[in-house]
Amino acid sequence: MTIAEIAEQAGVSVPTVSKVLNGRADVAVATRERVQQVMAESGYRRRGSTPRRRTGLVDVVLDRLDSFWAMEVLRGAETEARRTDRQVVLNTSENDEPGSRAWLDRLSARGSDGIVVVVGDQDPETAARLAALEAPVVLLDPVGGSDPSFATVGATNWAGALSAVEHLIALGHRRLGVISGPPRLSSSQQRVDGYRAALRRAGIASEEELIRYGDFLVGGGHEGAAALLDRPEPPTAIFAGSDMQAVGVYQEAAHRGLRVPDDLSVVGFDDIALCGYLRPALTTVRQPLARMAAEAVRLAVDELRADGDGTAPRLELATDLVVRASTASPNSASPPG
Repeated sequence: MTIAEIAEQAGVSVPTVSKVLNGRADVAVATRERVQQVMAESGYRRRGSTPRRRTGLVDVVLDRLDSFWAMEVLRGAETEARRTDRQVVLNTSENDEPGSRAWLDRLSARGSDGIVVVVGDQDPETAARLAALEAPVVLLDPVGGSDPSFATVGATNWAGALSAVEHLIALGHRRLGVISGPPRLSSSQQRVDGYRAALRRAGIASEEELIRYGDFLVGGGHEGAAALLDRPEPPTAIFAGSDMQAVGVYQEAAHRGLRVPDDLSVVGFDDIALCGYLRPALTTVRQPLARMAAEAVRLAVDELRADGDGTAPRLELATDLVVRASTASPNSASPPG
């Protein structure tokens, strides 16, 4: 019996059944008892209640593959899977909406030893359906507000953004723009919060017109930079919320005849392989993507379960600022180094 059928018989939503399964406290006593009665009468047994056959497979689900970011994630996942004598099965959600029947059927059919999900939106319905899968599920870099019953792996986005902007302030910049990712993502908001915190510590007022949100891709950086540089008083430095968006900033600066870093300093986030090949080489915040993916696979394979209070582990790995040639003092004649 599926949790959707349990929800229907109990007259509650699928997310409510998920909460009962995970021991969450925010469910009325009468509702909890009704759900538990339906489960008992149907003979429902939660994942992990019977031994599972080892398949030697780990599913990794990504939004898309057309980025260096995705390649780093796959590299880390494959390394950890190989260490435990397993193989990675790659899935993308480009053709199927995350949480759809076809999407979940593919994940369920293989009977993988673990599932690492690296897709954007995790609405309550999708989270409940993922919780019903036989394999343990780990969320990598999840959307804010994701179901606390899942183990998650992320990075210190706030601290990374803080270090990036403090670096620019130390160089003498006082008018700084930021182009983060989609506002629904917790990583995007944390990077903007870190940006604001750095300005506040330096006694610089945060101006909303200098804050832009993109898509973490080249196009988002291009559009965000155009909006910032069109302002009557454009910024002398831009913190891009991803390295790919930093590439878009480079493109827009070149289109306007601006030199990086002489006329505009740029900092990215991620430290993908491309950074060292850009001209000038990109100053960025190193996010340990491969290690994050490896930790996510490890958590999934170890079959970590939620604690008694329904809260699963949350790992946050440290970020580091990598200074290269794309940042300099305002109106500097030449880049540092």
